[in-house]
Amino acid sequence: MESIENQLLVNRWDDAVAGGMSESELLLYRSNTLGSDKRVTNYGGGNTSAKVMETDPLSGKEVEVLWVKGSGGDIGSMKLDGFSTLYMDKVNALKGLYRGVEFEDEMVGYLPHCTFKLNPRAASIDTPLHAYVPRKHVDHVHADAIIAIAASKNSKELTQEIFGDRIGWLPWKRPGYELGLWLEKFCLENPDADGVVLESHGLFTWADTAKDCYYSTIGVINVATKWLAEKTADVPAFGGAVHQSLAREGRRAVAVRLMPAIRGFVSGNQHMVGHFNDSDSVLEFVNSKDMEALAALGTSCPDHFLRTKIRPLVVGFDPAQNDIDAVLEGLPAQVAAYREDYTAYYNRCKHDNSPALRDPNAVVYLIPGVGMITFAKDKGTARISGEFYVNAINVMRGASAVSEYCGLPEQEAFDIEYWLLEEAKLQRMPKPKSLAGRVALVTGGAGGIGSATAERYLSEGACVMLADINPDSLTATEAVLTQQFGKDVVCTVLMDVTDENAVAHALAETSVEFGGIDILVSNAGIASSAPVEETSLDLWNKNMDILSTGYFLVSRETFKIMRVQDMGGSIVFVASKNGLAASPNASAYCTAKASEIHLARCLALEGSEAGIRVNVVNPDAVLRGSKIWEGDWLEQRASTYGTDKEGLEEMYRNRSMLKRSVLPKDIAEACYFFAAETSAKSTGNILNVDAGNVQAFTR
Repeated sequence: MESIENQLLVNRWDDAVAGGMSESELLLYRSNTLGSDKRVTNYGGGNTSAKVMETDPLSGKEVEVLWVKGSGGDIGSMKLDGFSTLYMDKVNALKGLYRGVEFEDEMVGYLPHCTFKLNPRAASIDTPLHAYVPRKHVDHVHADAIIAIAASKNSKELTQEIFGDRIGWLPWKRPGYELGLWLEKFCLENPDADGVVLESHGLFTWADTAKDCYYSTIGVINVATKWLAEKTADVPAFGGAVHQSLAREGRRAVAVRLMPAIRGFVSGNQHMVGHFNDSDSVLEFVNSKDMEALAALGTSCPDHFLRTKIRPLVVGFDPAQNDIDAVLEGLPAQVAAYREDYTAYYNRCKHDNSPALRDPNAVVYLIPGVGMITFAKDKGTARISGEFYVNAINVMRGASAVSEYCGLPEQEAFDIEYWLLEEAKLQRMPKPKSLAGRVALVTGGAGGIGSATAERYLSEGACVMLADINPDSLTATEAVLTQQFGKDVVCTVLMDVTDENAVAHALAETSVEFGGIDILVSNAGIASSAPVEETSLDLWNKNMDILSTGYFLVSRETFKIMRVQDMGGSIVFVASKNGLAASPNASAYCTAKASEIHLARCLALEGSEAGIRVNVVNPDAVLRGSKIWEGDWLEQRASTYGTDKEGLEEMYRNRSMLKRSVLPKDIAEACYFFAAETSAKSTGNILNVDAGNVQAFTR
């Protein structure tokens, strides 16, 4: 077990860095420093503020302005433009418009009228909670140690025991205008208090300087952390273990089987992406005696709940038996039961003006001996939802050890999940990109065409697994794409397409990283040139192994997953003009490419009843950025056509009907067309991207 000292937060305030900063810059520094440690608050959770004297652009007078984290931001990564700014005199004037708790939601509509300097950043529902605390600097965080106390049955008594009069306590109240007035009243009545614990919610702290506020926040969290650690040192977590974890490879093997099946069930409204977590804290929980009872209670903190739904689905898996086939057989009934339970919850709690029932599927799936799977509309959200449930696990561990853990009351949970203000926020979300929620595997992913295709897919919202045989090129390509699109959506796997086990491993890695697969771009390739009498059997077999057998192996494994998901899919073969048009001194290459094209036709026939589309893109003479044009192939083709390296591209361009060079991005665009819904009614087709070659006309 981690020592108490290692559990405590480190004070990361650096006077050398903070020196000379303005009040708003100090607020940002404090916010980013707090948010850099997920033990302080989870991604997107909590908020910070400062009341700053600014020059009014109209009157030229000094006015007090509230800087507060805007709606939807994350204190750990936000910049200055992530803060809303409001005139404090106008925010105070809102008190005269407040008609009572029944009408508190309407107060959000007044906040834009308080905006300072026409700041476009929307103010959040938590703005009054910061505005009405009569101190210059305010922090609100969701530290696990604090919420463990806040979510305990006797949280008020525990708060008093731990903090004395330094930290107060307020009963559960949904965030909003009324809670802001409660906080103001508490502060006025308790002027010496440094903060308050909100039941089932989190912590508010305040001070007159940014540094003091930061010190107070981490200090209060550390007091709670130390107290919990001492109280729970000899208490078995969650009633003790009743299951043993499978070995790491065994856990991943179960996830590989489960994730595509679950993904198929939960992607009825939109394609979902999965995330797998088998960390020690997750395994401790899923293996425990009290896991099912605690999971059924749901989460407590509103931020946890909004990300993880009313409760998780506990998959009926016994690691001692390890019978995954039986689990898969019973999974449809488990998913159906969860949906029915969720629908009943909605019907019990809905109001006359509640939004319509949303997706009734679970977000979190707990598997004894294996770990946790989360599904969401994109990879980042799936990962963050899992992180939030880990926060909830930490809360349940502490609360159930020192008291009795209490989830959010069902009606309160519903009123947050189906809050009209939350619904309005959802309606303002931008329209999903065309490949949102899709998962693609690109073989030859480190080459020119492969990386260009991956970039095109990523730009449209897809997740991409890059597979290649060259580790250095794979690492370099991953770095470029990760820099552009983020690490959540790009993964890599070393794969030789001629190795049956390597192919199966690559598809398994795609499933465990993202939940399944929707798009395969079979693009791995080589090229060779030699007169037939100089073509060795090894050279012939190498072409057939990579360009025909390799495409078969990758497609076969992809078909298996796509059939489990039962969501259809798109397979794109990157073949060649040479698969249709003969070329001198390239019999092995041309024949293998022709085999590849005919394989695609056969697979289009087999996949159609499952909605799996198979199409071919035929490039020609893609010299720039293409790795097959490095080395012997370039020399050989230049020799065949009696030119040099520099003249080969010019020769190909002039040979084409359109007199244009073909680039990797052109092939990527064709691969995107066959992956997107714009080609939903196309299968068994060939799209030539060769700038025009009459010999390659398909009809």
